[in-house]
Amino acid sequence: MDQAIVDCWKIKKEIALQGGGELRIEKQTQSGKKTARERISMLLDEDSFEEIDQLATSQFLTQKEYTDGVITGFGTVEGQQVAVYAQDFTIKGGSLGKRHADKICKVMDMAAKIGCPVIGIIDSGGARIDEGIHALSGYGQIFMRNSRYSGVIPQISVILGPCAGGAAYSPALTDFVFMTSEISQMFITGPQVIEQILFQKISKDDLGGALVHSQQSGVAHVVSSSEEECFYKLKALLSYLPSNYKSYPRDVDNFEEATTINLEKIVPSNDLQAYDIRDVITAVVDPDSFFEIQPLFASNIVVGFSRINGRSIGIVANQPMNKAGVIDIDASDKAARFIRFCDCFSLPVVSFVDVPGFLPGIDQEHNGIIRHGAKLLYAYACATVPKITVVIRKAFGGAYVVMGSKELGADFNYAWPAAQIAVLGAKGAISILHSRQLASASSESKESLQKELEDQYSKEFLNPFIAVESGYIDSIIEPNKTRHHLIQALNITQDKVENPPKRKHGNIPL
Repeated sequence: MDQAIVDCWKIKKEIALQGGGELRIEKQTQSGKKTARERISMLLDEDSFEEIDQLATSQFLTQKEYTDGVITGFGTVEGQQVAVYAQDFTIKGGSLGKRHADKICKVMDMAAKIGCPVIGIIDSGGARIDEGIHALSGYGQIFMRNSRYSGVIPQISVILGPCAGGAAYSPALTDFVFMTSEISQMFITGPQVIEQILFQKISKDDLGGALVHSQQSGVAHVVSSSEEECFYKLKALLSYLPSNYKSYPRDVDNFEEATTINLEKIVPSNDLQAYDIRDVITAVVDPDSFFEIQPLFASNIVVGFSRINGRSIGIVANQPMNKAGVIDIDASDKAARFIRFCDCFSLPVVSFVDVPGFLPGIDQEHNGIIRHGAKLLYAYACATVPKITVVIRKAFGGAYVVMGSKELGADFNYAWPAAQIAVLGAKGAISILHSRQLASASSESKESLQKELEDQYSKEFLNPFIAVESGYIDSIIEPNKTRHHLIQALNITQDKVENPPKRKHGNIPL
């Protein structure tokens, strides 16, 4: 072996490991951010990282920088194989050029071939201006792979710095977006351009920070206060997911049995009284196993991953604590997207229903509640994974149908004894059915007549018996035996096979 070549390689390798050099690394640290290599070390199991294209350089730049601003390779997270790329802000601000993009595309292609999740750690100033169209072409190639591999392997984006302009569309195409307070920003048009064109002043964080995207836009799925917390949560998420669409999540054998909690005490008998649906979820699933997705966005619906008897599941639940649990535009989008992911990767969907209907209002109608609500219908109807639904309290009108009803292909539909399944609640129904009778009643007798008619309607219609007798509900169950019935249903449907009609693909109402 030629020692001169070996020595040359060692020098180049050492330069590559130093990134943009000590001064740039120090500047990165002073800004409160970890380096790309530190981030990879935080994510992956010790000594598991196999780097590729370490000595890559741009063919368009006179000053060669090894890695070309992105570190790519493979490793394991708690034993699970993953592909990873981390943009290095110390090299040309992590900007993307052709060779930089080629490296990302290469690792994504390999991830799809071997069937493992791909994790992108984003910290970039955007397209490399001095590479022009070549940089734009690089983004296009990444977008194509994000789209083509959607539903093939899980794709996760971790935003740990700027992600601006067209670059933001790659994370938007992935399954989950992680952001960290104070250091993460995403926007198509930056504050300077907005000020120049629209004369509006706004900071980077107020325009596209973690809080904005977790509460208002819904772009971010998980938000952390530090990079350490971010990677901790990322590892937790990966533990629920399979490696690809052909595999299944790893079951947890050493799970604890759920603590016995009286569910009837959690859910008030007064259907106008709110409660936290998370209390019901945590009482039913394996202890400490609920991982909520987008907790701050559209909080009138709760979605997340959990385990029952060690098996990974997806959960969709109305949240009476917020807007009484009604379904609105954002809730429809949030739940539909989550259900579609679960269906892509063979995760059963368990739905907890307590919904008074769709949110009424001029804004909702004009902004497309029909179109957005149809997304949720479509997602439930097209999902072929096991679907199990529990009606806890209210299930009124079209919202009953939307929330994992038997008509949309649910495999098991349960209801608690106090569940109300009807077109309308008592007050609304009586005001329509007996409007003339109430209008002609004297003021003295109107209140008592209203109550009498509501009581009669409630006794006749606001119960699960008609639904059970007609087969729309499979069984009325005791609240405290909900976990038992979910375990049974999951065991029964474990090997479920459903063959949808042959077609190229459906046309979801986007």
